[in-house]
Amino acid sequence: MNMTLSKTLLSGAFLFLATMFTHAHAQQSAAIQEMLDLEADQYFADRDSAYLDPYYGLKKLIYGNKRFAENKSIKPRQTDEDLRNNELGQKPFATIIGCADSRVPNEIIFDQGVGDLFITRTAGQVMAEASYGTIEYATVVLNTRLIVVLGHESCGAVKAAMQLPENPPGHVVTLINAIKPASLYAKDNAKGEDDMLDTAVRKNVLEQVELLRGLEPVLSRKFASGEVLIVGAVYNLHSGQVEFLEETIKSLPKFVQ
Repeated sequence: MNMTLSKTLLSGAFLFLATMFTHAHAQQSAAIQEMLDLEADQYFADRDSAYLDPYYGLKKLIYGNKRFAENKSIKPRQTDEDLRNNELGQKPFATIIGCADSRVPNEIIFDQGVGDLFITRTAGQVMAEASYGTIEYATVVLNTRLIVVLGHESCGAVKAAMQLPENPPGHVVTLINAIKPASLYAKDNAKGEDDMLDTAVRKNVLEQVELLRGLEPVLSRKFASGEVLIVGAVYNLHSGQVEFLEETIKSLPKFVQ
């Protein structure tokens, strides 16, 4: 191998590593970092404070995901003692409405433990009456003040809604109908064919966030008063990072002018 080729390969490798390093530390937009006062070298947030303050709870999820994405997970509160300590009740600091996809295990990607997250999962995180009741139970009975709608890239349910098959099996059509508005939006607004599915995934999350923010009688009033936060995020299967959607953070009561 000649010297010029060696230098070219070395330069390319360095650029690749630099790009990956930058990407790993830029999972949240600059606006979100400023609004939530995220610290670049921070990986931990107190659990009790996260339960009392949903804005702090957001930081706890972001820092936990940062640990996971950088292969620094600590797997907290997962011992036999932790299991026994939760026998008498639970106080999860966040509710996650996520997709049932087996590649998106919520406690793992946020590096949380037993009793930390209250989770409901369906394909495409599509919600119906049972989901609403589950979310309201966490809000009213467990006093959980942070709700995150979590989508993910390459979502099969969203892809099915994009394709609009003529004869979907069984009740799959209910998922397609629920996600169809987001798929139609993506077809009209995506930058290109390659961007279409990602656009639909994000739009689906945004619409689900708005649905919950307007859901009577519990969530709409608690969100309007600032007692409960409802935000959206998308998980990247390749990087392991969860990107919170800036639109849903900027529109929280604390940040609305």
